[in-house]
Amino acid sequence: MSSLGTAGRRHFLAASLGLGGALLAPLVLGRSLPELLPPAGTRRVLIVGGGWGGLTAARRLRQLAPELDVVLIERQASFRSLPLSNKWLVDRTPDALMQQDYGRVAEAHGYRLIRAEVTAIDREQRRVQTAQGTLGYDWLILAAGIRHDYGAWFGDEVGAADAARKLFPAGFMADELDAVKRKLAEFKSGDLLMTIPPPAARCPPAPYERAVMIAWLLKTRRIRGRLILVDPGGGMQRFNRVFAERYKDQIVHLTHAPVKSVDPFRKTLSTEFDEINFDDAILIPPQQAAGLVGQAGLVERDAAGQPGGWAEFDPLHLHAIGDERVFLVGDLLGKVSPLFGHYPKSAHMACHLGRIAAAEIAARAQGKAPPQLLPESICHVHTDAEPMEMLRIDASYRRRGDGLITQAVRQHEDPQPRGEDAQWAQALYGEMLAPQPF
Repeated sequence: MSSLGTAGRRHFLAASLGLGGALLAPLVLGRSLPELLPPAGTRRVLIVGGGWGGLTAARRLRQLAPELDVVLIERQASFRSLPLSNKWLVDRTPDALMQQDYGRVAEAHGYRLIRAEVTAIDREQRRVQTAQGTLGYDWLILAAGIRHDYGAWFGDEVGAADAARKLFPAGFMADELDAVKRKLAEFKSGDLLMTIPPPAARCPPAPYERAVMIAWLLKTRRIRGRLILVDPGGGMQRFNRVFAERYKDQIVHLTHAPVKSVDPFRKTLSTEFDEINFDDAILIPPQQAAGLVGQAGLVERDAAGQPGGWAEFDPLHLHAIGDERVFLVGDLLGKVSPLFGHYPKSAHMACHLGRIAAAEIAARAQGKAPPQLLPESICHVHTDAEPMEMLRIDASYRRRGDGLITQAVRQHEDPQPRGEDAQWAQALYGEMLAPQPF
């Protein structure tokens, strides 16, 4: 099956986001919908999205600006995290670390929670719309995360995209994890294919860590199968060595092999050089910012004015270009600097960005000059499962004399980890969740 052209991909993108003409013109919200909350009597901050960035921003705003009405809008009932998910998929870490009730967290920190899915943002009227009603804001923090761009593979073939999503879930969203875990538990033999998404993508080392965990599972359970890893780039040096030295019978790593097309019905995937048959798959497509970013007119545009996949923002203050009432936080962010591109799309980074957005809004609400803060990122990734080996990746940032942001990255190998990743995750949980143990 061949991929469709650019026009088909654009059509699918608009259709899958429910945008229609919203990419080209602001949306006017329905005025007949009820108000979600009564007037607050004070200025209101709406936070759309209860991930790492949104939860951290909500808690920090209550600490820095208790006079503001802080409202988190999130469609799920509980927060489920991803940082330790690759170990969890193969039963190397407990599920107890992965879930927390949003209502209890909101009550513990004193902000309000609305269980709803935001369907549209009207920046001109400063309102958001859900199926249940609308709500106005003085400031908005958009922390809605990413979406899978199946249109890059399937164009406007919605049936094929839906089949890929249901039969071969990516496992990069919390609600996909259980299906991937069942898939691995039930895999008995044959070729299991997994794709690596092209940059920019959430936590670039994560698919390689997952590959190691799956290879370890195949090896220790003596499963007569292999993992075919389809990689658009050259891989990561540390993982490439582990694949070749320790899992040569379990992993076939195809590098510099961008996906050209996928047929989820025939179970085939084509690259420029090969057509690959598979028995089962974990298909991780290219990624983009959540659909609300496009609907709200916040996407980056290229020199020709064509919309890109990520949010455009002021890198020093995190507000939208031309709209200082809207702040953008987390994985949905576009390019930060021409010197290195994107911030790492990681949980740690999202938490730091949530802190910065909260500090910006608190200062503006109090009539103060916003502080000039830059984030940092720490990522713990396992390079083998038994014995456990880990790589810590630290990224720090500073503002150069000409105003551009620079990045410094350091890697630390740990051949004898002692649960540092769990300690790191617990520290982040403490940053944004209720203080009670869980």
